[in-house]
Amino acid sequence: MNRYSRQTLFNKIGSEGQRLIQSRTVLIVGVGALGSLSSEMLARAGVKKIILIDRDYVEMSNLQRQTLYTEDDADNKIPKVIAAKERLENIRSDMEIETHIAHADVILMESLAKEADIIFDGTDNFDTRMLINDVAFKLNKPWVNAACVEASYSSCGFVPGQTPCYRCLVPVLPTTTLTCDTVGVISPAVHMAVSEQVTTAFKIMTKQFEAPFYMRMGNTWDMDHMKFKIDGMADSECPTCVTHEFPELKEGSGGQMSMRLCGRDTVQYIDERLTKDTVVKALAARNIPLNETPYFVEFKYDDYRIVSFNNGRLLIHGADQTNKARTIVNQLFG
Repeated sequence: MNRYSRQTLFNKIGSEGQRLIQSRTVLIVGVGALGSLSSEMLARAGVKKIILIDRDYVEMSNLQRQTLYTEDDADNKIPKVIAAKERLENIRSDMEIETHIAHADVILMESLAKEADIIFDGTDNFDTRMLINDVAFKLNKPWVNAACVEASYSSCGFVPGQTPCYRCLVPVLPTTTLTCDTVGVISPAVHMAVSEQVTTAFKIMTKQFEAPFYMRMGNTWDMDHMKFKIDGMADSECPTCVTHEFPELKEGSGGQMSMRLCGRDTVQYIDERLTKDTVVKALAARNIPLNETPYFVEFKYDDYRIVSFNNGRLLIHGADQTNKARTIVNQLFG
């Protein structure tokens, strides 16, 4: 029997809808709780290709909600996109999977989004969502947002030419400084966010995404679920979907960049000069022991645990400020 028979029997999809789903390429930005679950749902649904971007590796605290990963992945600190690819290939051997162990910067996002039919938000921070929004509307690509924290979730689809963009909704979105790392999250909230996200994507992929358009949100603990209409929320001066200035795309990548990761005492530091060979030589000169894997070099400096990826990107654990991270890098590498 056809592996997609039960999905095809659903009258909103049918054989034509299934054909369209199987022709689609999906870009997933972030393969944590949201992205690992959505990638599995999409693989099982039959999409043609999935492109995965994530800058992090699997840790034990991820396993409570990030469904693709195992204790072995955490013990060996496997990059999330690599672990995800292995699991997804076991689910669908005929699906194309492209992986990028990288920070989702302007240049990478634009280049990958050109190939995609739809973009999935699997991120945990506002800045990257704004970047996804600008890239999507510049390239005329639909994208679907999802978010969760504690027991709350939300999701919304954005289609250039049909809906307002994410930037238009920012003034009415709930403001919060809560993150999964400070107040936690339970897996039912993740599953609700992704269920809404993937269902919206099915409608977009099968050309059934029609007005009225809604943002959906709720709280799984309180069993509250609601939606609000976004059709009339377009900002007449929006620099993304009206004037097409795309402010998030003004800055390219390259050079040096540091940013504190959401809710964590960790700073990401990027310097293209810090290649793997450069880092290994500098550590050898200082007699600093290291743990080398195919994907990164891990070492300790003072009270900091530092992971140096092969592309000039460092995660400095224990550094709670970008200035502190820059000082550490200058002390180590000059």
